[in-house]
Amino acid sequence: MRWLARIAAIVAVLLVALVWIVPAILTQGPMPAALPALDPSATVDVDVGSHVTFTPADGNGTGMIIYPGGFVDPRSYAPAARALAEAGSLVVIVEMPLGLAVLGPNRADSVIADHPDVDLWVIAGHSLGGTMAARYASDHPDAVHGLVLWASYPENGVDLTDWTGETASVFGTRDGLTTLDDIEQSRAHLPTDTAFVSIEGGNHAQFGWYGDQRGDHPATIPRPEQQRAIVDATSAVLFDLIAAGD
Repeated sequence: MRWLARIAAIVAVLLVALVWIVPAILTQGPMPAALPALDPSATVDVDVGSHVTFTPADGNGTGMIIYPGGFVDPRSYAPAARALAEAGSLVVIVEMPLGLAVLGPNRADSVIADHPDVDLWVIAGHSLGGTMAARYASDHPDAVHGLVLWASYPENGVDLTDWTGETASVFGTRDGLTTLDDIEQSRAHLPTDTAFVSIEGGNHAQFGWYGDQRGDHPATIPRPEQQRAIVDATSAVLFDLIAAGD
């Protein structure tokens, strides 16, 4: 029976290899243009560790947690995160197990625990990351005060219609993965005062800096222009929270 043990050992090694190698192969980004956003400065400190954390020198008491899309390197969202931090918010892009937010939907817990100085938290997420961010907001209504969906929508069974946090859904009209029909159907599961922000000509992949994505439609606006619209819509949620707290 020694040969059976050897076969079992080989299979086990192959499975372990697949678990770690396949995500590494599939993970996209960051594009070279995103990397300068990771450089620390006098106004924003950057820590690239288990998560990617942007700490403003002059914080305004708000914090944002970003859940990446499936198999997208967290650093691919660095330019948007940097811009939000420059405006005064602590921003943490969460690294997910094997690159999938569905395997770590509650990772915001440790981020919040690590930053007790933050008074108001917003959770955002792109694509699958947004779906898990919506789940987190639904399950932890007292932990986060705002939700921003980037090309995303709540999964079946998650109903946020009675959630009282500030909410925004930001989407591109050229998105081939999260379609306009998906966004329209999501209205029934989000608060009635959700801000739906349409980015004309924007697509799915330009919510980050990781290149093109299979199944997506070509964007008709430059990536920097789409990124500015994303940051503006996300900042509005943070500003609304600050204003409500004054």
